[in-house]
Amino acid sequence: MDRYFTEQRHTRLRAEVREFADREVRPRVAEMERSRAVCRDLSRRIARRGWIGATIPRAYGGMGAGHVAKTVIIEELSRHSGAMGAMVQASQLGVAKILHFGDETQKKDWLPAIASGSCLPTIAVTEAGAGGHVLGMTGSAVRDGDSYVLNGSKVYVGNSHVGDLHGVVLRTGPGARGLSAFLVESGRPGCVAAPERPTMGLHGFGFGELILDNCRVPAAHRIGAEGEGLAVAYSSSVLYGRANLTAVALGIHQALVDETAAFCTERRRYGAPLGDLANIKLKLGQMQSRLMTARLAAYHAVHLLDRGEPCDAELMNAKLVNVESALDSARNAMEIHAACGLFTDRPIERCLRDAHHIFAPAGTSDIQLLRLGELALGTAKGSWSDRLADLVRAEEPTPAL
Repeated sequence: MDRYFTEQRHTRLRAEVREFADREVRPRVAEMERSRAVCRDLSRRIARRGWIGATIPRAYGGMGAGHVAKTVIIEELSRHSGAMGAMVQASQLGVAKILHFGDETQKKDWLPAIASGSCLPTIAVTEAGAGGHVLGMTGSAVRDGDSYVLNGSKVYVGNSHVGDLHGVVLRTGPGARGLSAFLVESGRPGCVAAPERPTMGLHGFGFGELILDNCRVPAAHRIGAEGEGLAVAYSSSVLYGRANLTAVALGIHQALVDETAAFCTERRRYGAPLGDLANIKLKLGQMQSRLMTARLAAYHAVHLLDRGEPCDAELMNAKLVNVESALDSARNAMEIHAACGLFTDRPIERCLRDAHHIFAPAGTSDIQLLRLGELALGTAKGSWSDRLADLVRAEEPTPAL
C-alpha cells in the first residue's frame, strides 16, 4: 500500500536496511531479550550507517531523504527488533529540535556528527510528576551570566543511556511562555542517567531517567529563544514522534502478520495446514486488512509531511490506527498460535510486549481521538505542521539516496 507514496530510491533503501536487519539485528535479538540491557554496540552500528541523518539536509552531511525514507528505515528495523526501531525513532526526535530551532552554529556543530553516527541525540521533556502535561513540569533553568544552571529530573527519555546529546526542556519562567530548551552533553558535570530499570518490552532500548543537579551549560546551548521550549517539545512530538512511533508499530505489525502466516503454513491440523481452517483464515484476514489500512495511513501522513503540507490530523490518525491495529493483531496472533505463542522461540509474545510500549509516547490513543474530535467540531487549536511548513519546504529532500 505504500507504493503510492514511495519511489525507486525508497525501494533501494528498504532493501539495504532489510539486508542489514537480517544480518546484524536479527541474530542479536535473543541476547537483548535475555540481558534486558541497552544494546550500545548495535545502536552504534546502526547509527554509523548514516540512517539517523535521514532528514538532515545534505549540506550538513545527512541523507536529505525526508520522512518517507525515515519511515522505511524505522519500519524495516522494527520488523526484527522494535527496540532498535525505537532507538532510531528516539534519535530522530533529537534531530528535530536542532533542525527546526537550532542556530547555524549549532547546526554546523552537531548535525554532521549526528549524520555520521558519532553522536546520538535525545529529547528529554517528560517529568514524573507531570506526565503528558508538559506545562506541569517544574524542572528549572536559571540564567547566571553567560550560563544557565539546570536542575530537575526527566523520565522516559529515549536513548537515555546511550545518547550523547540531550535536548532538555525546562522552566525559565511561568506559564506556556516560560519553557526553554537546552543542549546538554551526556558527560557534562551535573548530568547523570539514573540506573536502568527493567521493562516489559523493547529490550535493548533504553528509556530511563535523566537527572540534572546544578548542571551548568553555556547560554549558547539554548535551542531557540528563551520561552520557545513548548514549541520545541510539541513540534518534536507532533511532527517526528507520532510519525516515528507509527513506523515502529508498523514494523511490529508486519512481523506479526509474517510470523503468523508462516505458522499457519507450517503447522498442520486434521491432515492439512492450519491456515486451511476457516476460523484461522478469518483471523489472519483481519490481521492483513488492518496492516494494509495502517500502512496506507502511515505513508500518506509522512508523504504530506515531506511535501510541507499541513498534516497534524493525518499524523494523529496514523499513530492511532497503527498502534491500535498492531495491538489488535497481536491478540489475533496469540489466539492463532495458542499455547505456542507463549514460548519465546517465536517472536509473537515479544511483539505483543513491544507493541504496548508504543501506546503512550507522543500521546495515547485517547489523546489522538480527543484532538481528532476537536478537528471534527472545528475547535482544533492550530497546526504544528502548518507552522513549520516553510521550514520543511526549505529542506525539501533531494532525489538521491
